[in-house]
Amino acid sequence: MAPPSPPVPEGDRNRADNSCVNSVGRLIGRSAEMAIIDGLFGTAIARGTALLLTGEAGVGKSALLDAAALRASESGFRVLRVVGSQFEEGVSFSALNQILQPLTGEIAALPARQAETLQVVLGLSEGRPTEPPAVTNAVHILLSRAASESSPLALVIDDVAWVDRPSAAVLSAVARYIRTGSIALLAASRTGDESFLSSTGIPAYEVQPLDDVSANELVTERFPAMAARVRRRLVAEARGNPLALLELPVSLNDAQRSERGTLPTVLPLTERLKRIFSTRVGALPDATRKLLLLAVLDGSGELHILRQAMGDPDGLTELCPAERNGLVQVDTLTGRLVFRHPLTRSAVMDLSTSAERRWGHLALAAELPEGSERRARHLAEAAVGPDDQVAALLHQVAYSTLHRGDAVGAVTTLLRASELSSTGTAKGRRLAEAAYLGANITGDLRNVRALLDRAGRADPVGADSLAAAVAAASQLLNGEGDVDTAHQLLVGAVDHHHELPDGADDTILREALHTLLGVCFFGGRPDLWHAFDQAVARCRPCSSDPLLTVMRGAFGDPAHAALSVLDGLDERIAGLHQETDPTRIIRAAVSATYVDRLPGCRSALRRVIDDGRSGGAITSAIEALFLLANDAYTTGQWDELRRTTDEGLGWCATYNYRVLGCTAQFLQGLVAAAQGDSTTARQIADRLISWGNPRGLGMLRVYASHIRALSALGGADFDAAYRFLGEVGAPGQLPPHMPHALWLLLDFTEAAAHSGRHSEAASHVAAVRKTDIPSISPRLAMLTDAAEAIATPHFVDHDLFEAAIATPGAERWPFDWARICLAYGERLRRAKAGVEARVHLEAALRTFERLGAAPWSARAGNELRASGIPIRAVIPGAAPPSQLTPQERQVAQLAATGLTNKQIAARLFLSPRTVAAHLRSVFRKLNVTSRAGLRDALTCLTQSVSPPALEDSTPSTP
Repeated sequence: MAPPSPPVPEGDRNRADNSCVNSVGRLIGRSAEMAIIDGLFGTAIARGTALLLTGEAGVGKSALLDAAALRASESGFRVLRVVGSQFEEGVSFSALNQILQPLTGEIAALPARQAETLQVVLGLSEGRPTEPPAVTNAVHILLSRAASESSPLALVIDDVAWVDRPSAAVLSAVARYIRTGSIALLAASRTGDESFLSSTGIPAYEVQPLDDVSANELVTERFPAMAARVRRRLVAEARGNPLALLELPVSLNDAQRSERGTLPTVLPLTERLKRIFSTRVGALPDATRKLLLLAVLDGSGELHILRQAMGDPDGLTELCPAERNGLVQVDTLTGRLVFRHPLTRSAVMDLSTSAERRWGHLALAAELPEGSERRARHLAEAAVGPDDQVAALLHQVAYSTLHRGDAVGAVTTLLRASELSSTGTAKGRRLAEAAYLGANITGDLRNVRALLDRAGRADPVGADSLAAAVAAASQLLNGEGDVDTAHQLLVGAVDHHHELPDGADDTILREALHTLLGVCFFGGRPDLWHAFDQAVARCRPCSSDPLLTVMRGAFGDPAHAALSVLDGLDERIAGLHQETDPTRIIRAAVSATYVDRLPGCRSALRRVIDDGRSGGAITSAIEALFLLANDAYTTGQWDELRRTTDEGLGWCATYNYRVLGCTAQFLQGLVAAAQGDSTTARQIADRLISWGNPRGLGMLRVYASHIRALSALGGADFDAAYRFLGEVGAPGQLPPHMPHALWLLLDFTEAAAHSGRHSEAASHVAAVRKTDIPSISPRLAMLTDAAEAIATPHFVDHDLFEAAIATPGAERWPFDWARICLAYGERLRRAKAGVEARVHLEAALRTFERLGAAPWSARAGNELRASGIPIRAVIPGAAPPSQLTPQERQVAQLAATGLTNKQIAARLFLSPRTVAAHLRSVFRKLNVTSRAGLRDALTCLTQSVSPPALEDSTPSTP
């Protein structure tokens, strides 16, 4: 086997892990692993693939990566390498910077936006900070182009658990979609370490310790003079760990190795290895340890920074003892200092004093430019008490970190800035801002209260600041569901907020108004929305934040205000493929919910979800999941809806987002109702009511009524459906505080018309026409035409029904479309147009069956049977079928449940007199004299169902 590749420059290479490589560069005992790696590269040429090597510390993972890198290079791959660094975890995009360094020359050929994004992230130019989704997209394009235009790529990543979080988010997305290019990703991590690859689903291979034969061979190769007895003892103690096999002998003197001296009684692996590293570092000259400490604190490996920080042009000569001792090496290609094992860095830190570490941070800060993030962080680490100047620098760094998409890093930085603040006002403000970011972005509501308490103790006067109010309101709404308190808190804080000078960016005020809008939505009361509108009118940022206006119109009051903002919303949705801010993506998608524009947001929402899965903006990811679930409901992808909502509900439980979780429960309740799972639908509706009512969550009452009404409609219980919908609003009214009315348009009309309330149905359709709701979207136009046709009594409005059914793109909304077909077929059957009815009823039945909408399938089947079309078959060997006609059987079954003649007539669109005639015929044929005997008589009849025999003329269904 060829020798391993030269050391790479990035990070802290675990070079001591090259422990199964013999003196001539041959890997010992790793033929199986290398065969797997060879297969990985062979597959990657045709399609991308990935593999994660796991194993205990020192098992030889880095040695395998070295050999794999060389093998890939020899096979024509372009190798990109990086090693995660424990001391660079807090430096955003440090790992990404290193792994993409060889491709910097190709960035300029990318599309302008992607090129600008990568140049900013890699520090090649200055520009507006970008969010991880944009970086992910740019990196994916860069790697795909490099792999397709030159040669396949091999991404080799060691110590993935120590990769900084923003880089991890990008690389995890690369791993998920690696099959799209000729890219091989090979990574290594210690067993049990959580990393960005843990949730990507890529295959993992655990590198096992060497067997006894290979272990003996390795020790013999490295220590040929060691006595056989000593070697056997070391092999037994090391248990096949290559690093221990090679490092444990370092603690032995020549006499012990040759068995002339006595061996220690116990050779504990972990403690022994730590002591070895500390001893080796401690034996170095003071100047060398000083230089190594600077290297550890700096983390970049840049020699010129170390030389300047040492203050001596010849200071780098102090590296010689460490290099000769095998602790570090300087890469000949990039000139970076590389630690051969991470434990060396730990040993350097363990052996340093706090004074030495402060000196190191100050020395490094002195060599970095004013205003740079790294300089601010070094100064913060060197501070031993309050320092307002450094705190102010960190405050700026926190928001630049936030703009890059690292919300977790921003919160951490704000907390450190608060610690360095000397005044209670500054400390309280920074703690409140950290709480606000935690509540609205990072997704962890559990720490918000504690942070606000600390802010209040630090600055009692500023406890009512706008940042504190936003954080507290978010916790009250999402965690406890306390709408009224959250609303009162926000309105009061907005009223007392001091506006910034003209031209200043009042981010906190805008966030407060957006949070208040969410509170008003879930509250669902007109007085809440009135206070919101007054607050917006008083605040300057409403004019500088068009998205707030769009959300108020399209999401807050779509029936009356959506048309005025649709152009702006459509423009934003068209630009979502370039949007990098998850918050703005979510707000655009929320605005699209009631106006049927969510399909245009799908790709952007998936990017937000990927970011959340990688540990990014969790709150935004939860919302994105439920927005996609909304889309899945209207498009009939109900299995996908369940998967999406289940994932989101898991996050809601973890992060205590109870109100957001109600949105997912509502969607699951709708599907349960549509598919006939009445028990689940009822339980969900009951939970929404019992939890929402005491907290003033009016929208949960609307959700519950919607679920109950849909369940009743599926069972043709139109009186109950009308009663449930009446709890939401009166017919003919579309209240400005009730955006959900657009989802209830068809339900309200159908329930009213089929329960004999024709004037109410017509009044509701007239209100819809008056507000021009059909102009909002083709789907709403389709539903309005159908609703008007249903509301028209005494005759079949063929034009309206057929216009609705023929709506372009109607196949995108299969459940709505099938309901319209069913309604048309019902009307046609009652008008004695059986042949025409069959076409539409069979189309509805087929779609309902595909959706699993059992009660709606039953309704369509009942109509077909009532039209004289048999859709049931007799099981071979069963009793002969009765002589009941299809309609007689249907009437008998309903009568057996206890329904009166009038109720049966309403469900089957018959007259009570016709029902009575059918029952007399049934009694005669079944030889029963009362309704009480119907149930027993009917149980003797055949109950199996055969698929409907559909004609070729049946139209295609969505």
